[in-house]
Amino acid sequence: MIGPYFRRGLAEPLYFALNRSPRLSYWKELERTQYLTTDELLSIQWTRLKRLISYAYDHNSFYRKRFEQVGIHPDEIRDASDLSYLPILTKRQIRENMQDILTKGFRREDLLRFRTGGSTGTSLEIYLTEECSEQRNACARRHDCWTGWRPGEPVGAVWGNPKLPKALRERIRHWLLEPRVYLDTMHVTERSVMQFAQEWKRVKPTLLFGHAHSLYLLACYIDRLGIDEIQPKGILSTSMMLIPHERKVIEEVFSVKVTDRYGCEEVSLVASECEVHKGMHLNIEHLFVEFVRDDGLPAAPGEMGRIVVTDLMNFAMPFIRYQVEDMGIPSVRACPCGRGLPLMEQVVGRTADFLVRRDGTRVAGISLIENTLTCMPGIVQMQIIQEDIDYIVLKIVRGRNCSEEDERLLKKYFLDLFGIECKVDIIAVERIDPEPSGKYRFSICKVITDTDTKFFSGNRETCVE
Repeated sequence: MIGPYFRRGLAEPLYFALNRSPRLSYWKELERTQYLTTDELLSIQWTRLKRLISYAYDHNSFYRKRFEQVGIHPDEIRDASDLSYLPILTKRQIRENMQDILTKGFRREDLLRFRTGGSTGTSLEIYLTEECSEQRNACARRHDCWTGWRPGEPVGAVWGNPKLPKALRERIRHWLLEPRVYLDTMHVTERSVMQFAQEWKRVKPTLLFGHAHSLYLLACYIDRLGIDEIQPKGILSTSMMLIPHERKVIEEVFSVKVTDRYGCEEVSLVASECEVHKGMHLNIEHLFVEFVRDDGLPAAPGEMGRIVVTDLMNFAMPFIRYQVEDMGIPSVRACPCGRGLPLMEQVVGRTADFLVRRDGTRVAGISLIENTLTCMPGIVQMQIIQEDIDYIVLKIVRGRNCSEEDERLLKKYFLDLFGIECKVDIIAVERIDPEPSGKYRFSICKVITDTDTKFFSGNRETCVE
């Protein structure tokens, strides 16, 4: 029987050596740097940021034009605040400039290519080198270890459209290096959950990994069916917002703390909780992360801002001041775990998931879910869709004890918040399906505001004195 010590001590080093992969050395270096002081880590980040922007200016025609349009040279960027002179980069700008945004000297056929899921309606083609990919994989491994999982131990994944090994060589590699059992979030039923539990019993994973809401749905099934085979020593939640009441249910069912992680396909892992679970450590060795208010100024600690990321490792297709379309809250707290990686308080949600009131103020969809669904046990699941400024559709999955009073109170809550002139329709459905990626969206806003247009246009007027 192949065990984790064999995989970690022999199979992995041999495999990576034969394939000339630097992943293990990258990982060991990240294990070391996480305990440097914050000042030492910021110095590493600044050196890498300066190298990236100088390289992009010299070798990338798209970024050369952006620098010239705002009248700034990389040598004039003397500290982190000077980076804000460059405009925000959007998905639309990337799609419209694919010919220029690839750096001179890199050929597409020599790069790794993949597409983002496009859950906000805008998919992207991403290109990166093998080296950059290995750096990302090494970083993910470091943060996986924060859950208590160790390399070589099997993983149970709750994921949409999992890529299962098919060829014999793939199956052998899968078992020798990273054995996984999957629950496909596109087909979560009592039967599939029972089968997942049986596979878990056979393979014995130590880490339960998956979309936040999918982990919650699994926990509900486990509790209802009385299944006790699934006993992870770590749980990793990713890919979507983890609502407090869902975290509570997951932790109660499995008797394990959830480690929440945040990232996106374009720039990979952005931040992750550690074993202390008091905020998310930012991955500043690989990224430069900003929190930007709607007026373009930096958000203060504790203040919500749009998350803007510069990828310090992708030179083939640079992402400099890339708006990831999420909102987050920066922090100045130090974590008692001893790591020097700075914290962010939390991810608040995607900009596309913030509903808009008539006066232009925003309301986080995740907060609306918390304030309604968690207080109404008769409603099992809900999705909020703002079709227009004065029209909201609430899709609900009714529980056994759902009453007309529950629905009346739900409708009243939204009318009180958005105004009596707002039309609120409640539509009962049997289930709310995940998106093609396997993720769930709690709220969807189809209203484009003037603030969104101004922010995403990247036309902020700046100058360098």
